[in-house]
Amino acid sequence: MYGCKAWTISKQIQNKLEATEMWFHRRMLWIPLTAKKTNERVLNEANKRRSLVRTIRKRQATILSHVMRRGKLEHLVTTGKFEGKRSRGKQREKIMDRLATWLGPGKMSDILAAVKDRDLWRDMITNAYKQGT
Repeated sequence: MYGCKAWTISKQIQNKLEATEMWFHRRMLWIPLTAKKTNERVLNEANKRRSLVRTIRKRQATILSHVMRRGKLEHLVTTGKFEGKRSRGKQREKIMDRLATWLGPGKMSDILAAVKDRDLWRDMITNAYKQGT
């Protein structure tokens, strides 16, 4: 998970991370891949929930709050508020867009305003983490 704070996790990468997490659980429980056990059954045996992607999202949200409160060049780059032309073709996905969908419905301006209030931001992150989205 080194450097996960800067990853942009697409749906494809999220599926790969979840598959890797399940592989870890199967290895720790000594369950061979040929055994016909569903992922839910493996998680029940381990008394665990899938948490790798949620943990990465939580770390990304905490680093985002530090960057937004600082208000320097990193803030401008993260919010995408710099001058110039956009490149042609499909635009790349941004961390801000993924975090906005993870934290729940709301305008980006509401999320950026919540970053300034540490208690509100902490509550938002905790609720999103507990919901498991």
